[in-house]
Amino acid sequence: MARNRFAFPRLARISAGLQLSLLCCCFPGQTLAVAEGGLEYEVKAAFLLNFTKFVEWPPAAFETPDSPFTLCILGRDPFGHSIDYILQGESVSGRKLEVRRIDQLPARQTCQVLFTDGSFKEIRRALSDIGGTVLTVGEGEAFVNEGGIIAFVVDNRRVRFVINQRAAQRSGLKLSSRLLGVAKLVEK
Repeated sequence: MARNRFAFPRLARISAGLQLSLLCCCFPGQTLAVAEGGLEYEVKAAFLLNFTKFVEWPPAAFETPDSPFTLCILGRDPFGHSIDYILQGESVSGRKLEVRRIDQLPARQTCQVLFTDGSFKEIRRALSDIGGTVLTVGEGEAFVNEGGIIAFVVDNRRVRFVINQRAAQRSGLKLSSRLLGVAKLVEK
């Protein structure tokens, strides 16, 4: 029997959050309110999925032409299983989207998106050793000030994000003007 992804009320809320976050990316100036039920990380997971739709990676960011698109969570995983449900069955530019939980960065680039709730300073050296094109996403404006590309901020109970456009360019990533248009702040 096929599993119905929306058979559970929580999954239906996550799906609704995903749809709302897509609307936020399509309509500048919109934000997504964090509901009181602890949905902050479900909303952030939906944003992570949508970031992949508005960033362009060069072909060299992938080991082979059929390599999956990999979103890595470095260290503590604040998403739990919600990110697995949200990203299940999704693809990016024809590549299957996979989630990996890692304790340290691999010796070569295997992640296209790297989420960490730690400091960017802690991972900067490891990323420079890998030398790849990785979209780094973290928490708080300090993350982008340290050289990360996108950071989530909660502003008046709304999940927003800030972007360090210069860091994205250094990483060889092209950010869509639509993504830049909905960011709370863009460091140029």
